[in-house]
Amino acid sequence: MFEQTFKNIDDILHKDAGCGSDLDYVEQTSWVLFLKYLHDLEKDKKTAAELSGKIYTNIISPKFQWTKWAAPKLKSGKIDHNALTGDDLVDFVNGKLFPYLKKIKTDAEHADSIEYKIGEIFSELKNRIQSGYNLREVVNHIDELRFRTHKEKHEMSHLYEAKIKNMGNAGRNGGEYYTPRPLIKTIVKVERVGSENNFTKSTIHPRVRPCLDNQDLMLPELYIMLWAGE
Repeated sequence: MFEQTFKNIDDILHKDAGCGSDLDYVEQTSWVLFLKYLHDLEKDKKTAAELSGKIYTNIISPKFQWTKWAAPKLKSGKIDHNALTGDDLVDFVNGKLFPYLKKIKTDAEHADSIEYKIGEIFSELKNRIQSGYNLREVVNHIDELRFRTHKEKHEMSHLYEAKIKNMGNAGRNGGEYYTPRPLIKTIVKVERVGSENNFTKSTIHPRVRPCLDNQDLMLPELYIMLWAGE
């Protein structure tokens, strides 16, 4: 499921003027995937809260939630074809969505909160998909993905690790990647390890997994930060 979807997305981004390498494909897939994952996570937490008689407050404001801009649904469950696309979609993402996500950390209670981490992530990212029609196709593909089971999350992790290996052929030496500042600070704050400039995959994974407080958000959050670049 994930493998074919990622291949389809890479084919779409290959045609986009703003994406010229595997690094771009990974980075741009990541931010869209992150928002879909966050939506599913919030949906699960809301359901759990309702079952226990509690109230869950969404992290993302209503007008910026996935089901509002990315995948508004009809009663049939299919995506509304009147959803934003073309220039309207790009203008919304660049002019409203990203600025909102960057500023969300200003309302965070502390630096370890999800809100603060989201703000840090999107401060390091930029939407490079120039065609709103390509972006719409990418969003539609990612909306079909589910991250509810351990098997699904493991499959996504495995495929993304394979993408990391390919990054050595996309302008970085030996399959290594440079760690963005937010992740460096997290690693150094929790455990002083190795070089603060350059980590290999095998070094980062076992050290970062226990370092991030919110394990539900760890996987896509980690990958987005890794691929954002310096």
